Amino acid sequence: MNNGTVKFFNDSKGFGFIKDAETNQEYFVHVSGLVHEIRENDEVTFELQEGRKGLNAINVKRA
Repeated sequence: MNNGTVKFFNDSKGFGFIKDAETNQEYFVHVSGLVHEIRENDEVTFELQEGRKGLNAINVKRA
């Protein structure tokens, strides 16, 4: 499991970005990869899965 912070999330479009706490890399997150609802600045845990344009955050849960 990775830890990070929600940098941006657009509820109406259903996507956003999570910044990894250790590497400072940003990962795309889609509403389909959420376990809990998230908002900007929420602390979250997540897994990574290869997507069409790189790694995507999945199984995203509030920490």
